[in-house]
Amino acid sequence: MTAVTVTPENCGGVSTACQAYLESKAVQDTRSLMSELCRHFYTLGWMSGTGGSIAMKVHDDSVPRPRQLILLSPSGVQKERMEPEDMYVLSADSSILSSPSPKPYPNKAPKCTDSAAVFLKAFELRNPGAVIHSHGMESCLVTMINPLAKEFRITHMEMIKGIQGHGYYDELVIPIIENTAHEHELTESLAKAIEAYPRSTAVLVRNHGIYSWGDSWISAKTQAECYHYLFDAAIKLHQMGLDWSSPSHGPLQYGKGTLADGGKAGIIGSSLQIKPLPRCILLDIEGTTTPISFVTDVLFPYARDNVGRHLSATFETLETQDDIKLLRSQVEDDLAKGVPGALPIPPDEVGKEKVMAALVVNIEAMIKADRKITALKQLQGHIWRTGFQNQELKGVVFEDVPVALEKWNALGIKVYIYSSGSRLAQRLLFGYTNHGDLRKYLYGFFDTTVGNKKETNSYVEISESLGVDKPSEVVFLTDVYQEAVAATNAGGYRLPRTFPPIILT
Repeated sequence: MTAVTVTPENCGGVSTACQAYLESKAVQDTRSLMSELCRHFYTLGWMSGTGGSIAMKVHDDSVPRPRQLILLSPSGVQKERMEPEDMYVLSADSSILSSPSPKPYPNKAPKCTDSAAVFLKAFELRNPGAVIHSHGMESCLVTMINPLAKEFRITHMEMIKGIQGHGYYDELVIPIIENTAHEHELTESLAKAIEAYPRSTAVLVRNHGIYSWGDSWISAKTQAECYHYLFDAAIKLHQMGLDWSSPSHGPLQYGKGTLADGGKAGIIGSSLQIKPLPRCILLDIEGTTTPISFVTDVLFPYARDNVGRHLSATFETLETQDDIKLLRSQVEDDLAKGVPGALPIPPDEVGKEKVMAALVVNIEAMIKADRKITALKQLQGHIWRTGFQNQELKGVVFEDVPVALEKWNALGIKVYIYSSGSRLAQRLLFGYTNHGDLRKYLYGFFDTTVGNKKETNSYVEISESLGVDKPSEVVFLTDVYQEAVAATNAGGYRLPRTFPPIILT
């Protein structure tokens, strides 16, 4: 007769021993404990709407923790109705050993928690006894106070003592990672955060919740409760205009939690006025986001040198015929006004080559004079499109532009472009930049079809298109004084104190 010792190592090897261990008191007690905790966390608001989950090792003194079985809560199950048999049991190498049986309609088919990969990574890197994933409102809102922050910091609060390795005078620092569409996609960023913050026993997920862990389920639960208390305290202090991250918890300073005039402390409800963020930012391109030299030394020469090739290759297309029609009208107007460099464009009957030759002469004169006219800008946009798509051109923006766009986007500020270049040219420049595709940060593009950039009515038209209640809700950034004056005269466009390089903090 052969004797078999029942241990986690048998699971996957000797099926009878595995089944015996799965039915052991240690596993059954852990199942019951997890279902009880899920119900309790539901009442705290951490696991409502089937959200949130728990992962726990089956404690067994005879088995080293790295080899202990792992229990995971299911996905899509009402946490307040969780039963012990609803849990998944995994081996130490993440193989599923036991799954819950399907339940009748309207229950969903069994599915392991969407956070399984995240839990397993936490077990791998920290070797805890339990990991708790909460969707508690506090853990979500605290990441939204400053949407640019990569950390949550708090100090001089009694409940910090409940966090492993911390005392009252310590500064508690918790990393914040960005949310993803699916929870398993958080695994890589969570792993990087865990490695970067060796003292932390938690990782916050912006607009989502928190993963926290402890050496045992009691430690994990205690810390989770302390974290939520501290998050709630930070939110309340913020509402009072107080700084939770400083020892004195005094008034918030400019740039830390509110934007206060002149860098003074801003207290909500006091006589001090909190400076509101703009709803929209309108950006010029040339000289503001992009070096003038890029336009004059790269884009203009490319259009000039390739206008003949472009016209020859696309002459018969509807797009180019529309460009030619617009150019004919512009040249006729220039001839009537005696504009230098204007040359009559012969009718199509004289032949394609003669028409193109006249067009090239006029276009070169327009480019040399840097004329801000729609006919030229439209054609240039089509020429540049070919250059960008063929990787013969790459847009250039100042180093701080991607940083500023990301910040404004995180703050909920909509950013638009207003340039003398065509909308097509604008999209190309920001779509193929030296910092990648920046169009994801831009809500719209305006060109000279709304009017000249030095005319006040152009900015009136734009503000009406943006749907703001008043023009003062728009900040216009430009390097041209006359444009700034025209925008201000539109009824309150706010202008920055300095011109580019730009950054709004």
